[in-house]
Amino acid sequence: MEKVRQASHAGSWYTDNPTKLSSDLEEWLTATGLTKSPDVRGVIAPHAGYPYSGRAAAYAFANIDPTNISRIFLLGPSHHFYTPKCALSSATVYKTPIGDLPVDVEMIKEIRAMGKFGTMDLRVDEAEHSMEMHLPYLAKVFEGHNVKVVPILVGAVSAENEAMYGELLAKYVDDPKNFFSVSSDFCHWGSRFNYMHYDHNHGPIHKSIEALDKMGMDIIETGDPDAFKKYQQDFDNTICGRHPISIFLHMLKHCSSKIKINFLRYEQSSQCLTMRDSSVSYASAAAKLET
Repeated sequence: MEKVRQASHAGSWYTDNPTKLSSDLEEWLTATGLTKSPDVRGVIAPHAGYPYSGRAAAYAFANIDPTNISRIFLLGPSHHFYTPKCALSSATVYKTPIGDLPVDVEMIKEIRAMGKFGTMDLRVDEAEHSMEMHLPYLAKVFEGHNVKVVPILVGAVSAENEAMYGELLAKYVDDPKNFFSVSSDFCHWGSRFNYMHYDHNHGPIHKSIEALDKMGMDIIETGDPDAFKKYQQDFDNTICGRHPISIFLHMLKHCSSKIKINFLRYEQSSQCLTMRDSSVSYASAAAKLET
């Protein structure tokens, strides 16, 4: 029986007009000037409303060569629903205004059989924006290609379980037909986020935020999940997708393929100058097979 996950944030977080959405995405992808590469096996990209992070996200998705890919694993953090586990979608299709993405129900069944994953119902699925904000980009890039999605909501997972999930999912990285879309914004700074780390050595607040984010990005590029965990413990940077990123790092550590993450774009929603200001950071990366 078909279970449809509606594009619940269309019309608010991004336009629900298919023509406008398609042309916006096309424009942003082209503006990056990036070349598609079959060696790109995954991305890390933001999930804010498109007026904020749409352009930055293009720097991740513009790298994708869709030719040989038939399955996309989505890893997104949970913003509203508490679970200490990873939870699989119960939907059979994900709607977008520019084309639907069928869920790989067989793969969901295979992963569920591992006995370590929970399930998110349709209500939780539709309330969450972290994976949905990747869908229009994926629908655009994979236009005309048969591709299925495997949505995995990542809860408040412990360090031990990040490693466990990474090991369980690592084998899927070695199949070149699989692709990984990891959803995360970076620093949420300001009193409304209850996070105001400021190192005056960097000058203005926005430069301090950038230095903090870039430190994290550099560590992610090393591929070392333990170093990333230590960075989180030391600075507690409000990277909302830290658990999906950690799981992805563990996957790359335990798979046979040599895959390297490179960040290609960094932006902030606004430049903080006073302690009354606030901003969210957006970073886009490609995970590329080293040949």
